[in-house]
Amino acid sequence: MNQTENQTGKKSIRMRVFEIIQIGNKSDTPSRVFDIILVIVILLNIALMVLQTFDRFSVWHRVLFWAELFTVLFFLMEYVLRIWTAPYLYPDLPAGKAVLKYVFSFDGIIELLTILPFLFLDGFVVFRMLRVVRIFHLFRVNANYDSFNVILSVLYEKRNQLTSSVFIILTLILASSILMYNVEHPAQPEVFRNAFSGIWWSVSAVLTIGYGDIYPVTLMGRVMAVVMSFLGVAAVALPTGIISAGFVEQYTKMVGDKGGEGPAMSAAHTLLIDVDSAWIGLTSDELLEKYRTAVVYVERGRRTFFPDQAYNVQVGDVMMICKVPENTKPMSL
Repeated sequence: MNQTENQTGKKSIRMRVFEIIQIGNKSDTPSRVFDIILVIVILLNIALMVLQTFDRFSVWHRVLFWAELFTVLFFLMEYVLRIWTAPYLYPDLPAGKAVLKYVFSFDGIIELLTILPFLFLDGFVVFRMLRVVRIFHLFRVNANYDSFNVILSVLYEKRNQLTSSVFIILTLILASSILMYNVEHPAQPEVFRNAFSGIWWSVSAVLTIGYGDIYPVTLMGRVMAVVMSFLGVAAVALPTGIISAGFVEQYTKMVGDKGGEGPAMSAAHTLLIDVDSAWIGLTSDELLEKYRTAVVYVERGRRTFFPDQAYNVQVGDVMMICKVPENTKPMSL
């Protein structure tokens, strides 16, 4: 084999390695096996880190150390392979620039920060938890209507409203901290020392947590605490309402696109399935075909989920439903 053939062979090997380590390729068995092994090693690494905090496992310190070393070496091998195959990840860039772009990318930084603490940065052991971020890459599938992609689409489309609601919550927290300082500082100078010392209290009050370690003792302070708690409930409900509305809009758009007639759909409303309902046992596709009714999402006990092809209506289900046009074809999330 001549030099050109050798270079071609090396290139094909690198390309194959690139295809295998790219997470989300369901059609490639070696790639899926690598993904599964990677997730197992990630979970094992996190579990080992947690077990090392228990005194009862101190006798197994050496075993835990070698097990963690194995996981770190696996991460290091993956990191090296991703650097080696970076030119295929950024084919429009020269090889050197492609490697640098990956090293300083979000994924590259996460990879590095989960390896370095074990080697010589013991004080930054918390960076190992960043490894769990890699699991979310498994949700990168090619399906146009994948549920995880729907969630990302809703968050992206509603990003401005969500940012505004978070800004309102932060403003309320800061305002309540300043007001509580002015009221409670004369009575509790050691607790409310300055305007920012009430941040901890205001966060627990506005977010309705209420730990009780810091609390107002004056009449005006308690009145303000009640008011802030009510405002906190309303403020925290804003992001929930925005996201819920985004899901309804996204599902309306999806059903309309599937039927080819645009997003024409009636207003959504909720329905409780009782024991006499004719819908019991039907799937979401059957409801759409027989009753022209689309199921947006379902509440079953403490669970809230989007219906898939395995969904069957059961007694006690609370469904958000919409009426759809006659020419809309059945589909499931």
